[in-house]
Amino acid sequence: MPGLPAHVKVCEMGPRDGLQNEARSVDAATKIHYIDLLSESGLPVIEATSFVSPKAIPQLADAAAVCMGIAKHPGVLYPVLVPNAQGFARAREAGVAAIAVFTAASESFTKRNINMSIQQSLEIFAPIVSEARALGMWVRGYVSTCFGCPYEGPVDPAKVAHLAAALAAMGCVEISIGDTIGVGTPSQVYEVVAALRREIPLERVAMHFHDTRGTALANVGAALNEGIAIFDSSSGGLGGCPYAPGAAGNLATEDLLYLLHGMGIATGVDSQRVREASRFIGEALGRAPTSKAYLAPERWWQPAG
Repeated sequence: MPGLPAHVKVCEMGPRDGLQNEARSVDAATKIHYIDLLSESGLPVIEATSFVSPKAIPQLADAAAVCMGIAKHPGVLYPVLVPNAQGFARAREAGVAAIAVFTAASESFTKRNINMSIQQSLEIFAPIVSEARALGMWVRGYVSTCFGCPYEGPVDPAKVAHLAAALAAMGCVEISIGDTIGVGTPSQVYEVVAALRREIPLERVAMHFHDTRGTALANVGAALNEGIAIFDSSSGGLGGCPYAPGAAGNLATEDLLYLLHGMGIATGVDSQRVREASRFIGEALGRAPTSKAYLAPERWWQPAG
């Protein structure tokens, strides 16, 4: 469609952002098979796990086993979240080639999430990013609560853009802008993107929407109109955030793919393969995926990828 990206990069969050908020833990072998199924779909980025303290998020205590057990496909990135130097050291021992660091646009959320201020988080991550880049790693940066905070309310788009620019200057190749609690609307997307455009190239910006209030796909449409061509999603709509009360699952990968493919935007991702991965992990968790495209009858027309 005129004015829209011809190709969008879809970054899969299910194995990390999805599973970290599930009440039922699954074993490492199940996670490995889940990631392997996702790898078969053509997804270019699959966030595998997090090297956060097992005491903080016990669902991801097997991070090293998962990283070492997955079948890594050529051309696919498998970043892992690292919260501090200890987590980065553990990730290196597991042989990772890509990492992600994270902060938030809200002081209250940052304090509850990683027990430090926003400025402290940047100071902690700067040497980690520098060392990772020196080792040839791909590094991503996350900014959470960019559209609203569960503790402080509205967030200034200029603050979001300032943090994104700080992470980019630090060495992060890509910056993911998160609607952590799913309060964003298209008008907010336009405001946030306008602020970002003044600070960093939009080619380095990804959008990470949660569907708490059903606005995720509308927000994707607004971001596409502004030229954003990287989006995070979670197969089957898994996930949420353990530090954001009431946050529902991420935008479902199947729903994002249905929208993009139906608009004639290429992704290189096989929707049916993603569906198979969602079915597998849904059975392991004992519940059906929440993705609307997944729940729709398979006999209905599916736009090609």
